Amino acid sequence: MKITLIGGTGRTGREILQQALERGHEVRLIARQPDMLGIEHERLQVWTGMPNDPEVLQPALCCSDAVLSALNVSRTSDWPWAPLRSPKDLISDSIDKITRMMAVENVRRIITISAWGVNESSEEIPAWFAWFIRNSNIRFPYRDHARHENILRATDLDWTILRPSGLTNARDQKEVIISKQNVPKMKLTVSREQVARFILDCLEQGRHSREVLGISGA
Repeated sequence: MKITLIGGTGRTGREILQQALERGHEVRLIARQPDMLGIEHERLQVWTGMPNDPEVLQPALCCSDAVLSALNVSRTSDWPWAPLRSPKDLISDSIDKITRMMAVENVRRIITISAWGVNESSEEIPAWFAWFIRNSNIRFPYRDHARHENILRATDLDWTILRPSGLTNARDQKEVIISKQNVPKMKLTVSREQVARFILDCLEQGRHSREVLGISGA
C-alpha cells in the first residue's frame, strides 16, 4: 500500500514507519525537520513542511491508499510541565486540513492515534491520572486530541481512532487488548511497538472501520 504518515518523526511514528517499510509498504512522510529522521529507504518519500499546510499535503496524499497519524502536541522534554514545542492546536488543525485534502484526492481510509482519557474515556482513567492531565501541560494535547476526534467523527471517511494507554519503549510481541468503553478493563501501559503493529494490522486487514478503540498491553 501507499501510506501517508503524519507524525512519523516522533517515537511512535518512527515505530510505525519502520514496521511499514519492513512489511513492504510505500511510505510518504511529512516532516518539518526531515534531517532528524535518520532513515533512508527506496520506498520512503519525504516532504519537508507542516502537516497543516495544504501545499505540502496535496502531493503527499496524491494516489495514497491511506493516512496514518501519530501526530501529537510535543513538549521540549518528557517532563509533564515542560513548555510546548508545537502549537496547541497542531493535531486538530492538521486533521481538519488532512480530511479536506483527502476528499480532494479521493483518499478514504485514515487511522489516527489519540489517547486514553480523551472525550468520554476521561471517565475510565484512574483519578490520579485525571489530576495529572488537568494540572500539567499534558492537558494541551488531550484537549487537542478531543478536537481531532470530533472533527474526524463528523466526516464520512473510513476512519478508526485508537486510544492507547501509557506508551512505553518496551519491545513486546504480545497482541494488544482491544477495549470498547473500558470493556475489557484497560491496562495502564502499552508499547509503541504493539501500537505500531496494531495500526498496520487494522489497515491491512480492513478492520474496525468507524470505531473508537482503547488499546493496552496484555
